[in-house]
Amino acid sequence: MFKLNKTEQSWALYDWANSAYSLTITTAVLPLYFKSVFQNAGGSASVSTAYWGYASSISTLFLAIMAPILGTVADYKGYKKKFFNIFFIIGIISTALLSFVPDNNWILLLAFYILSAIGFSGTNIFYDAFLVDITTEEKMDRVSTLGFGLGYIGSTIPFIVSMAIIMLSRVKIIPLSSAAASKISFFITAAWWLVFTIPMLKNVKQLHGIDVEPNPVKNSFKRILNTFKNIKKHRTVFLFLLAYFFYIDGVDTIIKMSSAYGADLGVKAEALLIILLVTQFVAFPFAIIYGRLAQRFKGKTMLYVGIIIYTIICIYAFFLKTTLDFWILAMLVGTSQGGIQALSRSYFGKLVPKENSNEFFGFYNIFGKFAAVMGPLLMGIVTQLTGKSNYGVFSIVLLFIVGGLILLRVPENSELAHTSETISLN
Repeated sequence: MFKLNKTEQSWALYDWANSAYSLTITTAVLPLYFKSVFQNAGGSASVSTAYWGYASSISTLFLAIMAPILGTVADYKGYKKKFFNIFFIIGIISTALLSFVPDNNWILLLAFYILSAIGFSGTNIFYDAFLVDITTEEKMDRVSTLGFGLGYIGSTIPFIVSMAIIMLSRVKIIPLSSAAASKISFFITAAWWLVFTIPMLKNVKQLHGIDVEPNPVKNSFKRILNTFKNIKKHRTVFLFLLAYFFYIDGVDTIIKMSSAYGADLGVKAEALLIILLVTQFVAFPFAIIYGRLAQRFKGKTMLYVGIIIYTIICIYAFFLKTTLDFWILAMLVGTSQGGIQALSRSYFGKLVPKENSNEFFGFYNIFGKFAAVMGPLLMGIVTQLTGKSNYGVFSIVLLFIVGGLILLRVPENSELAHTSETISLN
C-alpha cells in the first residue's frame, strides 16, 4: 500500500498550489488581458504579441542564466529553503499586484508579469531539488508523479472559478467589467498559490547539503565551474540531460503549439478552451498511473512508453482533419504529458548526489529552458517551407527519436551514477 508521510504530502501539494499560475497567468487569462490593455492604449495586436514574447523570453533567460548559480549557493545547508522563500515571495506579491495595475498601464503590467514569472520559475528550481530531501529513491517516482497529477487538478479549480467570473461579467449577470473580472482572477491565483504553499513552508526541510564555508558566493562560482566539468565527465548524468533536452523539447513544443495547430484546423476558441480543461483532468489519473507502473517496470521503461506515445501523437497529428481528430489527439497528450515530465524529474533525482542536488537541478532546469527553443523553431521552419502546419508537427518526431536513442545509452541501474563514476566537488 502506497502511503505518503506528512513531508511528502506537503511537497506534492505545492504542485497543486503553483499550477494555477501556469494556467491562468501564463497560458489563458493574462495573455489575452495584456493584449486588450495594449490595444486600448493604441498599440497593434501584432506588436502586443511581440512584447508578450519578449517579456516571456526575459524571465526565461534570466532563470536559465541564474539557475546553476542559485543552485550552487543553495546547496549549502539551510540555504535551499531560504532561496525557495525568496522566489515564492517575489512570485506571490507580483502576481497579486497584477490585480492593481491601472487599466491603461501595459508597461507596469508587463513588468509585474516578468517578476511573477521569475518568482514562479525560481521556486520550481528549488522545489524540484527538494525531491531528494523529502522521500526515498524507492518512492521517488510515485511522489513525483503524484505532484504532477495534483498540479493538473489544482490548476483547473481556480481557473474554472476565474472563467466563470469573467463570463458572467461579459453577459452582465454580475456588475463587473471584463477588465475587473480578469484582475480578480489574478488575485484568486495568488491567493490559491499562497494558501496551498503553507504546508510546504511548514513541513519541508533541507536534509542534504554541504557545510557552509567562508565567502559562499565566491566559492559557489568556483564550484559551478567544477560542477560543469563534472557533468561532462559524469557520463550517466550528461547522457540523460542530453536525451532529456531533445525529448522534453518535443513535449514542450506540442504543449505550446497545440492551440495554434487546432486553430489552423478550424477548431473554435471555445472548443479549444474546453479541450484544454478536459486534457487537464485526463492528465491527472494518467500521471498517477505512470508512477505506479514505474515501480513495476522501472522509470526508464516508462520514459520510453511516453516517448513512443508522443511519437504516435506526432504521426497522428499529420493526418488530422476534424475537431473530433483534435479531441483524440488531446486525449493522447493527456495520457503521457504529466508522466513523462514527472518521471524525468524523479529519474534525474536518483542520478545526482543528494548533497549537491541544487547544482545539478540547476543544470536540469537550464536544459529544460533552452530545450523550449529548438522545437518551435523546427516546427516553424518546416511549416513555412511547406506551407502546411501538419508537416511542421510531424517534424517534431525527430526530437523524440534522437532523445530516445540517446536515452538508450543511459545505464539501467541508477546506482551507476554514484559508483561506477565518481564526482569530486572539492
